[in-house]
Amino acid sequence: MERKDWFLLSVSYRPLTPQLGTYNTVKATLPYVRKTQGAYLHISATLHYKGTPYQAHVSAAKAAIDALSQVIAVEEGPRGVRSNVVAPGPIGDTEGMSRLGTKGYNARGTIPLGYMGKRTDIANSALFLFSPAASYITGQVLVVDGGQQHMRGSSLPYPESVLDPESVAGLFRDTKKEKSKL
Repeated sequence: MERKDWFLLSVSYRPLTPQLGTYNTVKATLPYVRKTQGAYLHISATLHYKGTPYQAHVSAAKAAIDALSQVIAVEEGPRGVRSNVVAPGPIGDTEGMSRLGTKGYNARGTIPLGYMGKRTDIANSALFLFSPAASYITGQVLVVDGGQQHMRGSSLPYPESVLDPESVAGLFRDTKKEKSKL
């Protein structure tokens, strides 16, 4: 990949969470990415692959980003443009885990590799998808979660956490009460 392509690709790589921001970024950069036959990389999540209590708003937004990436891959593939998604699972020392993680979370019991990922795991997957080694990969979601999606269950007691949220309030790291956005 030539250096001139990196500027355009870094614009597309920004982890724009709202689906509207992702759409607007693609719309604004598409003529330039077509010209260089570049690639888009979107950052999603794994929350929407299985139902996650109190995360309807995030799940809908991330599912939209996954779908948008697949449409871009199909529509822009004939022009040499690729589009993929990285979907991180639990990544330690991130805003997501500080807000969504539960006290005493034991990665050993829920992640086959036995530990939470690092930010460098996500960076390395992004570098791979932008590299020549991934030149024939488009329209894919690369889940980077240490195998957790194959074992996923809620880290909260179910259905107690939904029926009686107060009963599990002490499990959350953040003491603020999160209410469903529905």
